[in-house]
Amino acid sequence: MNLSQHVFLYCERGASVALLAEPFNAASNAAFVLAALAALWLLLRRPRLERSADHFLFIALVFVIGLGSLAFHLFATQGSELADIIPIDVFMLVYLGFALNRLLGVPPGWTVLTLIGFAAIVVLTMQVKCWGGGVGFPDTSVTDAKECLNGSLVYLPALAAMAIVGGLLCERGQRAAPLILWAALVFAVSVTFRSLDIVLCDAYAIEGHKVGTHFVWHLLNGLALFLLLRASFEVGGGSEIRTTPVRAGFVLPPPDGN
Repeated sequence: MNLSQHVFLYCERGASVALLAEPFNAASNAAFVLAALAALWLLLRRPRLERSADHFLFIALVFVIGLGSLAFHLFATQGSELADIIPIDVFMLVYLGFALNRLLGVPPGWTVLTLIGFAAIVVLTMQVKCWGGGVGFPDTSVTDAKECLNGSLVYLPALAAMAIVGGLLCERGQRAAPLILWAALVFAVSVTFRSLDIVLCDAYAIEGHKVGTHFVWHLLNGLALFLLLRASFEVGGGSEIRTTPVRAGFVLPPPDGN
């Protein structure tokens, strides 16, 4: 892998190697930073006994996700792409483990096995390609294979995990349930905008500059991650799983958790 080799994945960049070729995609990463700062502010307002190292880790990861994505949309190299992808993957695995063990009460051993299975599914999904009239694992005879859904297929396991975890929490009457379910809904819309970036590339332009829809992915993901961070606060450091009933409507609990 040549870490300095340029990568052209999104509508706004096109084939340009300029540092500021993606102003909307770059600037929209502020959503991640704002999500992390807002979550940190809410966390620090809570009693010390309701905070844990997990909470601060998640907030730090969201902040790093924003910085990594910003680097990729500025430099667009394989090296900066790793800075974009790795924090996202780490967050997915760590948060899923937290949700299984701390929110759902899954024993550590089963949590680890589930995480291994989830990681295997993600890796397998990365190998799926699309080509003219086909979807699957292409052999050497296929010359036009490319990423499905503009590379968004790899995020579908995370979406499914959020929906399943949120549904199980809702069934148990957990206070984190509506937050995670709303996050899943926002993420589903976000993935849609990411997938349509190239398809709608010619539809929107500002003074001749093609914008695409990838920046909406950033904005909505910032909201989805904030909701997940907020949901994690429903289990404080060493506290037991809460079982306050959740009504049919997705009503967000107050910031202080009362």
